[in-house]
Amino acid sequence: MAEAADWRNALTASERYENIQNITKAIAAAGLSQSAFETENEAYKTANSREEYDEACNPPASGVEPPEPVLTAPSSPPQETNDRESSPGITIGDYQNCHYVASGVTAEVYRAQARALKVIVETHNIEPHNPHREAKILASLRASNAPNIIPLLETFRDPHTQNLVLVFPYAPLTLADLLTSHHPPSSPLPTTLIRPIFTALFHALHHLHSHSLIHRDIKPSALLLTTPEPTSPSQIHLSDFGTAWHPTLSPPSGEPQDSKILDVGTGPYRAPETLFGNRAYGPAIDLWAAGTTLAECFLRKPFFDSRPANEDGNQLGLVLSLFQTLGTPTPESWPEAVGFRTPPFEMYRVFEGRVAREGWEGVAGAGAAAAGWGRLVEGLVRFESGERVTAGEALELPCLKWGEGEAE
Repeated sequence: MAEAADWRNALTASERYENIQNITKAIAAAGLSQSAFETENEAYKTANSREEYDEACNPPASGVEPPEPVLTAPSSPPQETNDRESSPGITIGDYQNCHYVASGVTAEVYRAQARALKVIVETHNIEPHNPHREAKILASLRASNAPNIIPLLETFRDPHTQNLVLVFPYAPLTLADLLTSHHPPSSPLPTTLIRPIFTALFHALHHLHSHSLIHRDIKPSALLLTTPEPTSPSQIHLSDFGTAWHPTLSPPSGEPQDSKILDVGTGPYRAPETLFGNRAYGPAIDLWAAGTTLAECFLRKPFFDSRPANEDGNQLGLVLSLFQTLGTPTPESWPEAVGFRTPPFEMYRVFEGRVAREGWEGVAGAGAAAAGWGRLVEGLVRFESGERVTAGEALELPCLKWGEGEAE
């Protein structure tokens, strides 16, 4: 038993994720209807050795049908990820064999073994994207032992390019990956996964908001998972602080508290106050985004539609989706909006809203009624920002309460 435990302890989260990617591709190629996460997890739990585990996750190209839980694919799964990782990468500072992962507005992300390197390639700040402010915010959060926030390990200048580089622990998986890959695709994510993820998110938001920080880009891809099937909030980190607002660091960059930038957030997760010109918005925009992200875990698609159509700089498609779902707001139902630069009244067709017809459990999808998840979505996705459930209040709700003996 000690030998079995040794190989499991030596298996990294990134290696498990690569195997899940391989299994996912094999499932698609073979037209099978099983979960890559469940297949890998079953192999992890039942294999007697690392060799047996690897064989289960990477079936040979022979025509022989392997035993369960190995996939019955007609050929071996593609090895694109493994090939990329085994090929020579680039050198960034003291980090060698760095492999490209993704790009953003101002940066490129590379993986160097157990580290993720965020290389700032845009030398001019594109507000609200400000990597220097991001580094300062993350350094202060690490110094304050902020829970469930990705730790900034170091920063340095690449001597070859002079690019600023931010170094983080590498996390192989995000909530967005789970939403895309978990099987079956039309079914809600298991609440055993939702619970630790959102406990972690609300712990992080509670810390941020109690220090007057606003993340401003809560979305599934901002939640990093260190293991394919987390059972504890300690296995989840909130990331993507590139557009975060800080009460002392942001005003000198032209963002005082009552005149913040409106173009923040991502597509269907943007809060309505930013769409209608309220530059004095606060931490409640993070709560709205958390609510729409939670609903997506049950619906397996974005709660609101976000199309590219624009009206006066706002996303008309998203606005219409909000109204069709929640109902067109009135000065009575959304009193704070009376003072917005662009009040949302008497400008759009009046919709009753699906919530009024079907209730929150119906709109939020199957499974949302259990343990009060639908009520949490209802408490977060509200037009009036002052009425949204706070992160601290969310942690006290039954759906996020952890019993004795459970790891929080």
